[in-house]
Amino acid sequence: MEAEGLGWLLVPLHQLVSWVAAGAMVFGGVVPYIPQYRDIRRTQNADGFSTHVCLVLLVANILRILFWFGRHFESPLLWQSIVMILTMLLMLKLCTEVRVANELNIKRRSFADFDPHHFWHWSSFSDYVQCVLAFTGVAGYITYLSIDS
Repeated sequence: MEAEGLGWLLVPLHQLVSWVAAGAMVFGGVVPYIPQYRDIRRTQNADGFSTHVCLVLLVANILRILFWFGRHFESPLLWQSIVMILTMLLMLKLCTEVRVANELNIKRRSFADFDPHHFWHWSSFSDYVQCVLAFTGVAGYITYLSIDS
């Protein structure tokens, strides 16, 4: 009889725990980057942060989103990828601004140069966005072609 009487409390409690767990999954991966972002912004020095981390996480999360189109998985994981992509783009934007402001007399590099020696070391945030969009387009097309496999 007591278990039936607590049903009104257990169902909302279960939903609350599910929402909190989903929120932790979605935003938990972003939390470590908040102090880094603030530190880079405050010191105007991005030397301690590698933009290659952004590259790896952007590729991984873009591929995860594309995989979702073939085999749906839990929504919090999809949202986690979207939030992580936005976070990595913000980190790239900040690091690019700081690096360009600190290095006055360097040759400007761009994605359109297609120079493999300077890949992912561009002078403008828009070049990173172009690269991410190009990768997403190519990977999306391959996903579209092989979606039934």
